[in-house]
Amino acid sequence: MINIEKSHVGEIPFLHIVRNDLNEEQLPFVIFVHGFESAMENNLHYAYLLAGKGFRVVLPEAINHGERNPGLSTQEMNIRFWETVTTTIDELSIIKEHFKNRIDPNRIGLAGTSMGGIVTLGALTQYPWIKAAVSLMGMPYYEQFSQVQLEQLEKNGVMIPLSDKEKEKVFEHLRHYDLSLQPEKLAGRPLLFWHGMKDPVVPFAFSHKFYESIQPLYEKEPEKIKFIADEKADHKVSREGVLQLVDWFEKYLG
Repeated sequence: MINIEKSHVGEIPFLHIVRNDLNEEQLPFVIFVHGFESAMENNLHYAYLLAGKGFRVVLPEAINHGERNPGLSTQEMNIRFWETVTTTIDELSIIKEHFKNRIDPNRIGLAGTSMGGIVTLGALTQYPWIKAAVSLMGMPYYEQFSQVQLEQLEKNGVMIPLSDKEKEKVFEHLRHYDLSLQPEKLAGRPLLFWHGMKDPVVPFAFSHKFYESIQPLYEKEPEKIKFIADEKADHKVSREGVLQLVDWFEKYLG
C-alpha cells in the first residue's frame, strides 16, 4: 500500500508519499515542485509512480500558492513570480533536513513542472546534494526571462512597483541562481529535460538552447544529459514525459 501523509515543516505544507512497508527505511528521495498557480496535490500521479518504485517523495506547497496563497490575484502572483521561485529554492534545504534520517543522502533527486522546472534548474546552482534532476517545461535563464516578463507586463499596462535601480537589484539577486551563467555547477549530474515544442508559456527555445550549450560538459558521459522534445505538446506534460521522469530517477537513483 502507498501512503499519502499531509504534514508541514515550519511554514511549508507538504505531501509525503511512500510505500507503507518501506516507511522506516532510508530510501532514495525525490522532491517534486509544482507549477505556477498550481498546488502540491496536482502532482500526485508522479509521486504515486515513484513511490511504487521504492522512492520517498515529497510534494511541497510553494509560497503564494495553494494553502499558502494569501488571496493574491494572478497579476499579483505574476509580479511575485521570482520571489516565489527563489524562496522555494531556499526552502528545499529545510525539507531535505527534515527527512535526513529517512533518506539516502547519495540518492536525492529534484524535479518539477513549469515553474517547478525553473526551480529545479536554479536549485542545481545551490545544492550539490541533488544527485539527479528532471526539468519538465522549465528553463534556466533567470535574468533574461525575468526581463522578458517585465517587458510583457509593462506592455500590458501593468504598473511594476520598482524603480530601475530596484529592478537591477532583482536581476543581481537572480544571477545567483541563474544556471545559464554558471553551468559548471552541473558537475556532470544526470539531467533530463522534457518540453513541448508548442509551449506558449515557457518558450521551448530557452530550454533547448541551454541543453545544446552544455553538451561539451557531458562529453565523457553523454548518457547523463537528455532532451525529449514533444512535437505535439503545448504546456502540458504527456504520459510519455511522466514515465520518462520515473525511468530517469530509477536509472540514476534507484
